[in-house]
Amino acid sequence: MSSDLAARIGVVLDREVHPAIENFAARLADEANAQAVLFYGSNLRTGSLEGVIDYYVLTPGAPETGLWPRVSYREWEHGEDTLRAKIATMSLAKFVEACRGDTLDTTIWARFVQPCALVYSRDQAARDEVLGALGHAARTAARLALAVGPDAGEEADYWRALFRSTYKAELRVEKPGRENSILEANETHFSGLLPAALAAEGIPFEQPETQLVPQLLISDRQAILRWWSKRRRWGKALNIARLLRATRTFDGAGRYAAWKVERHTGVKVKLTPWRERHPILAAPQVLWQVWRAKRSG
Repeated sequence: MSSDLAARIGVVLDREVHPAIENFAARLADEANAQAVLFYGSNLRTGSLEGVIDYYVLTPGAPETGLWPRVSYREWEHGEDTLRAKIATMSLAKFVEACRGDTLDTTIWARFVQPCALVYSRDQAARDEVLGALGHAARTAARLALAVGPDAGEEADYWRALFRSTYKAELRVEKPGRENSILEANETHFSGLLPAALAAEGIPFEQPETQLVPQLLISDRQAILRWWSKRRRWGKALNIARLLRATRTFDGAGRYAAWKVERHTGVKVKLTPWRERHPILAAPQVLWQVWRAKRSG
């Protein structure tokens, strides 16, 4: 990875966060014997402790096979506040593979070309490995941005093209212009990131004024598009498989669902042991309870 790209990612990676975020990460790392914990999402941008805090817990060991990551939900009483976290857990080795674009997955490198903070690392070696993985995420995203973007344009034009393409490949509904809000909220991060990633990737380009003119060979563009076509075809199927898996393996799904219902409807849901074990089967009963409460209110 070039020194420019490493420096750019390192500044974001080492940003200061609320001490409670780091303390929660340390607890998760200790429980999982993790090598590193990444914090990302809207709470990273706003600094808020409200809502759900998003973590990626990266563990030692060989890369996983099958479906990954494992997803769980945790609550932690911190003083007078209740911190809520959604945790994705996977091996650091698999995370590196995914950031490099070596897997069929599109979610990891597309997610982590965006800002994140390293809120726990076991040692310098773990930090360096995470930094290298994030550099690969930027390079993977940059390659696709060139292939699906214009022949020449402003840097933001390529990032917009990238995010539009990845949204279409996933089982998610984003409002039109979502890619613009990502760029506007993280303007400092994305400004100059594409040239740095292209330099690290060895792809030449020119920059007349505010324009970026990549010198991407037709054969290279075609190869990138073939690589992307395969992943685009598998994107929604992988999302569905992960959702089905999560209905059986999402640790804390009942508590998470109860909190979401109360947050969005104002109706407090009593979480019985049965409901916590069987959140899907409990859903009709919970919906009936919410309907009655809203109607009587």
